Amino acid sequence: MATDSVFSSLIEPLRRAVADEGYATPTPIQEQSIPHLLAGRDILGCAQTGTGKTAAFTLPLLQHLSREKRVTARGRPRALILAPTRELAAQIGDSIRTYGRHLAITHTVIFGGAGQHPQVTALTRGVDIVVATPGRLLDLMHQRHVHLGSIEIFVLDEADRMLDMGFINDIRKVIAVLPPKRQSLFFSATLAPEVVSLARTMVHDPVHITITPEQPTIDRIVQKMMFMEKKDKDMSLVNLLKDNRINRVIVFVQMKHAADKVVRRLMQSGISAVAIHGNKSQSARTQAMAGFKTGKIRVLVATDIAARGIDVDGITHVINYDLPIEPETYVHRIGRTARAGAEGDAVSFCCAEERDFLRAIERLIRKPIPVVTDHHYHSDTARHATGAAARPLPRMQGGGGRRGGGRPQGQQGSRGGRFSRR
Repeated sequence: MATDSVFSSLIEPLRRAVADEGYATPTPIQEQSIPHLLAGRDILGCAQTGTGKTAAFTLPLLQHLSREKRVTARGRPRALILAPTRELAAQIGDSIRTYGRHLAITHTVIFGGAGQHPQVTALTRGVDIVVATPGRLLDLMHQRHVHLGSIEIFVLDEADRMLDMGFINDIRKVIAVLPPKRQSLFFSATLAPEVVSLARTMVHDPVHITITPEQPTIDRIVQKMMFMEKKDKDMSLVNLLKDNRINRVIVFVQMKHAADKVVRRLMQSGISAVAIHGNKSQSARTQAMAGFKTGKIRVLVATDIAARGIDVDGITHVINYDLPIEPETYVHRIGRTARAGAEGDAVSFCCAEERDFLRAIERLIRKPIPVVTDHHYHSDTARHATGAAARPLPRMQGGGGRRGGGRPQGQQGSRGGRFSRR
């Protein structure tokens, strides 16, 4: 199916939301999935992070709920998305908010490790979509705060990670109470036998889609890791940028408000910088990119969703101010440098609560990242953090169910669906 027809099949508010984000061309999984999902087919997708699968299922889901209008009863959502971690659940929630900003569709994100009261409050108001981790969802089901008898669309994301984390029995309990007549979407980075066995209990006559993400070569990239306390990241970045050899650099952060904060700190230190993220208008992003490409702006501070599709030659350095939640994202980030046969450098900051993210990255790339210890803010505490100290505190999610895509204060940043830009 032609690329144009994939976008033209979306309703106008969704096309406008995609345009608001500056996206022009769907990724392969979006191009292959969206027509089948709009036709009501089940999907069995083999796709990793970075392929754009979140938008691939979010856009058709929002279109279905918008076109098939129903009154949402208290505690009875129409769509359920299960994710293995609270971080991924929060990011999916951000994507729903981004793409549904022009629709009267409500949602909430529920996960453990945070107080359940705001989550229960949102469910009691009634929401169209629930994004959840299995444990907290079952807790709220047992407390009769949520009932799944009205689910029209069920999405199981990163099924292989679910199994690795021991959620198989929880998933089976959820599937057992879903209505038989529903659309089911099953995504996994691998299709091991136990994953396929689970899929067979969930999908009916599915369309099979397999996507292999493009992996940039990292052989020509000099990677370095700097351990520090979170409070020392700003000064570490300023000190690093005193090196004039770092003349065109992308700094990656997780959150939109962090991007703005970092830019303010750099500008105060006399370093030209600009932020791009989802709260910036398209004209502001275009202006920022123009300044960066011409060299008027030395530092581009970006969230992952805003940086997707950016192709700028001559980037000498990538700095990970925050480590990414998904290890594959690290490879995509650092691949912004060392383009067209050039060499490049990637420097990453790691505080204690990001230590598990680093372990996942090193497992993915199958080698340790060299550590720089001779800097003023080196922290052995961060370097050797384990257990609860090596994991971030949960991001607090309120109801998340505002209509029209309003963003509650404090809920910033996401990776949304991945598109290519023209």
